[in-house]
Amino acid sequence: MVGKTKTEGGSGRLIPLNAPTFTALVKWAGRFPESKAEDYVFPACEVACIEREHPNMERIDPSKPITSWRTAWRSALKRAGLKVRFHDLRHTCITKLGESQAASDQTIMSIAGHLSRKMLEHYSHIRMHAKRTALDAIARPVSEPDGAQKWAQLPVPQKPTVAN
Repeated sequence: MVGKTKTEGGSGRLIPLNAPTFTALVKWAGRFPESKAEDYVFPACEVACIEREHPNMERIDPSKPITSWRTAWRSALKRAGLKVRFHDLRHTCITKLGESQAASDQTIMSIAGHLSRKMLEHYSHIRMHAKRTALDAIARPVSEPDGAQKWAQLPVPQKPTVAN
């Protein structure tokens, strides 16, 4: 469950974990074999080098949440050779959900905590490739008797006739 957020639509949302995320969190939690159910997944640590293979366990307090991601985030970026903002991950996730056509706008808004369509449009940056694929899907090749192919438009719906 998403805890307290800056906006009313963000707090208290339930977001299910997909398999890769769940697997990564189980692997991460395995680093803390002494943890209890009420402990934080990302515990408070003071110069414990928690992101390293062998962190200083005496400097980790699992009863309190981590206070900042800054050091871990910057270390991860440096190791990966990337220059992105943490918030860019949110934009990327929402864009990929929109492009996948696996989720409705309402579902994406629920996951993101958006209360308005305007916010969904602000966070979603549908790529040109996705737009081209969508437009190509409305045309289909038609085989001619001589084996050649030509492109045919899908049938255009006719206006219904209305009786007086």
